[in-house]
Amino acid sequence: MNEKEFDTINVIPLVDVMLVLLTIVLATSTFIVVGSLPVELPKAASSSRESPRAAFIEIDRQGNLLFDSRPTTLAALRGSLEALARTRPVTIRADRHIALQVFIDVMDLVKGLGFTAVTLQTEAAL
Repeated sequence: MNEKEFDTINVIPLVDVMLVLLTIVLATSTFIVVGSLPVELPKAASSSRESPRAAFIEIDRQGNLLFDSRPTTLAALRGSLEALARTRPVTIRADRHIALQVFIDVMDLVKGLGFTAVTLQTEAAL
């Protein structure tokens, strides 16, 4: 019995596998890029826009801190902020349900270090 040689390669299974891998990569990369805490921002009549070169401090509902998407503590935040120029804008994203004292501690630290361009990020009220 003579066997016929393959003239072509069936690439459909390869394409299927590659599309699944691409979907997985795209789905996970969006979670990696965000890199921030889920924060429910307070609402205001005029929402503030974030500055592209601002340093970001985020406070989640439990009072956890992030500085430029990296987990930190209040003491470590002081060291990170001391290394910045005082003219650099600082944006604070705080969950609307946090204890007020946590926010006051962060604001006191930022203002105490002499930063003048401090904003609180909010959402536009409906």
